This record gives sequence, C-alpha cells and structure tokens, in this order.
Amino acid sequence: MRRRFVTLDVFTTRRFAGNPLAVVLDPGGLDTAAMQTIAREFNLSETVFVFPPADKANRAKLRIFTPARELPFAGHPTVGTAVLLGRIDGGGARTFTLEEQVGLVPCRVTSSGPDSGSASFDIPRLPAKEADSPDVALMAAGLGLAITDMGLDGFTAQRWSAGNPFTFVPVRGLDAIGRCRLDIARFSEAFGSGAHPAAFVFCRETADPGHSFHARMFAPVMGIHEDPATGSAVAAFAGYLAARGGYTDGEHLIGIEQGYEMGRASQIELTLKISGGKLTGAAIAGGAVVVMEGAIEA
Repeated sequence: MRRRFVTLDVFTTRRFAGNPLAVVLDPGGLDTAAMQTIAREFNLSETVFVFPPADKANRAKLRIFTPARELPFAGHPTVGTAVLLGRIDGGGARTFTLEEQVGLVPCRVTSSGPDSGSASFDIPRLPAKEADSPDVALMAAGLGLAITDMGLDGFTAQRWSAGNPFTFVPVRGLDAIGRCRLDIARFSEAFGSGAHPAAFVFCRETADPGHSFHARMFAPVMGIHEDPATGSAVAAFAGYLAARGGYTDGEHLIGIEQGYEMGRASQIELTLKISGGKLTGAAIAGGAVVVMEGAIEA
C-alpha cells in the first residue's frame, strides 16, 4: 500500500539545517513492528505516524519511533508534525492538542509561508530528577574527554526526565564539547544500557550570540549516535535549570543551540515558567520547513 509521507527540517527556518523528521500520514493498518521497520528505513532520529485522535476534540494521535525503538514523547517530532498539520489545515495561526503516549500536548502553530512555520508546545509533564551522576572520570572516558574538560560554574551531572531520561553533562566550553568522541563500551558503562541511555552535553559558551547554551546529545543504543536537536532533552533541561535556583518568578526565555558540529545548526527556544521559586511549566518552540513529499510502499 502506498502511504503518503513528508519530511521536514525542524528547529530551523531553512532547509538542510536543523533536525530532519519523517511524518507518515497514512499509517492505518500498520502494526508496531511495521512502523519500526519504516523508521529504520528512513533512518532519521525520529519518524512520526499520524493517527486519528482517540478524542475528537484533539487534532491527532502521534506514535514516534527512532530507528531502534518507540518513544513516549519527543520534541522535534512534536514541533515538526504540528507545523505540518497546520499547513494541511490551511495555514495561519492555529492551536490544537496532540495525543502522545506521555499525555496530551497543547500546541500553537503559525505559518510563515506555504512550506514553513513555527510551533510551540507546553511540556506534557513537569521534569523530575532521577539520579546524580558522580563518576566524572567514567563519563569523561565515555565521551572521549579529559577529566579537566568536565564541570561548569557549579553545575553537576544529573539525570532528569520529562518523558524521556537524559543525563546532563556540563563541560568547560566549546573546545571541550567539540572534542567529544564516543567510546561506546565506556559510554554504556557511564550512562547505562537500559531503555534510554542518553547524554546531553552542554556548555555556556555559544557559537552564535544571544544563545544561552551550546549542546550535543548522544544516544547510540537508541540508534542515534548524535542528534541535531533534542526537544525532549530540553524539556527535561527545564527542571535541571530551575532546580539550581536563581530564576525569579515569571517567564524566562532560554536559547539553546545544537547540531553545529554535525553541520545541522539548530535553535531551540525554552521558556521556563517559575512561580514561588519553583518550575510550574515550560514550553518548547522552534521553526520547521518542508523538504520532501512522497509515498512509501508498506
């Protein structure tokens, strides 16, 4: 059966940058194994399958797959699919809710042209800290770095999740983050070999002015050696940042750049919502542009 698909570049305003995404629009009749096979065929960080919603008040139900497994939630698939659905619905400014395994995801979409737009979404659940990661030497070895590359302004390595868990690893600056070269055996030892071992390495030094953090994300066990832009990591990063304190009540816009070392420059906007000194919500935003349209036999 021929099934329509569209690819988009996400967390960017131009083609051939950002994080590529495949969206399959006619997945009816596909089982989980077939969807996983199609995701391996596209071989992108994620492939989305768009189903009718369980609740007609919502726009669509999404299932999201990496080349290796299904995810309950992911950021660049949410942004990219929201922009595409806004385009299908006629463009302009729209709001709707997407159903993902993690829960309901409210989205706001604005078209910027016939094949491009931007979207923001409220994270479906507040981030929670899962563990500290005190073995700095082991993490450095897994990332191919020296111990002296590790650490930043009082930040320590911790694992947080807002649907998918990530270990946040602070490093000294762009020179250190640019030298990351994974040692797969040591990486698994440092970051785990379970359902979602992933490292989000970050520093305050940035390539472009106006951004707050520069980042790289590695998840080789999931079939993602390196990801150009990781919205679900940034969703968890909201909790990590808020836990350090220093944010006054109100909203705080934080710009995060990722994918530069891959030649896939991506810009992710994170809005922290603080009340009573605590994180009460967060939103992720970015652009997306259509790259290809076609059909896959499956």
